[in-house]
Amino acid sequence: MSFRATNRFDLWLKTLAFLLLIGLSSPVVSAYAADEPDLIFRRSTVFKLLSPNDKLATYGVDDPEVEGVACHFTIPQKGGYVGWLGLAEEVSDISLACRQIGPIRFKRKLEQADDMFRQRRSLFFKKMQIVRGCDAKRNVLVYMVYSDKLIEGSPKNSTSSVPVMPWGKADDGEVQKCGDFIQ
Repeated sequence: MSFRATNRFDLWLKTLAFLLLIGLSSPVVSAYAADEPDLIFRRSTVFKLLSPNDKLATYGVDDPEVEGVACHFTIPQKGGYVGWLGLAEEVSDISLACRQIGPIRFKRKLEQADDMFRQRRSLFFKKMQIVRGCDAKRNVLVYMVYSDKLIEGSPKNSTSSVPVMPWGKADDGEVQKCGDFIQ
């Protein structure tokens, strides 16, 4: 075996080891960055013969600062070997729906447009964010999802609103005003 062939083989081995290391560590990084949203279901959208399919995945997440509100979002997930290894940059098409699921209680004072949820969408540069705000005039919580990159963001976004309303006998007719808690 020549010196040149040995160098190529070493380079190939190092590259394979690096890709394997990234592939094994990416689920750990994704789970940590995702802050544990609940996977509701996945649906394949593009068939790939020898690698994982492209999919749409729907997740649920409770607002950590406002009891009684949950959001569901659907994100595309790249398949193929690049997606399987966690190296694919995901597209910015994300849909969002938020609803009241119980009596609404604010845990503390919040800032307008605070992050409610954040998830990494590529290995280094892209993340998805759900931000929360208050339409005080209408007493409505407003949630917006978008993705951004280190260099440039995406204009693709989705918005959902949750009117703060009584929830049966649990509220005793007293409804909090979002304007008192979100400035």
